[in-house]
Amino acid sequence: MEKAVLKQELELLLKDLPEEADWDDLMYKIYVRQSIEQGLRDSEKGNTVSHDEIKKRYFKAE
Repeated sequence: MEKAVLKQELELLLKDLPEEADWDDLMYKIYVRQSIEQGLRDSEKGNTVSHDEIKKRYFKAE
């Protein structure tokens, strides 16, 4: 992400935080945002696993 865009996105995150927010709140928002963006990139690249495949992997005993 371009530095100017990153700074704009950070400003939006900060504006969305309540006044009583602390560093942990900010870090959590950054973590969630980063996780969502990574998931979207993976999805666009086709790096996904179907629901049926997950069920096969984790519910073998059924």
